[in-house]
Amino acid sequence: MTEPFETIIVDTDRVACDGGGGALGHPKVYLNLGEERRIECPYCSRVYVLREGADTHAHAH
Repeated sequence: MTEPFETIIVDTDRVACDGGGGALGHPKVYLNLGEERRIECPYCSRVYVLREGADTHAHAH
């Protein structure tokens, strides 16, 4: 089985998504991955997942 939407592994807990640009694109939005370490873009349903072991200095625990 394949994922219905693209999953993108990222190294930061804040990403910018524009749907890939071109005719299939959408306005650029900034997404915070937050506690779940993942976020789905409300426009294009791409899923951004924080890479395991990525250094997120934004949240000190």
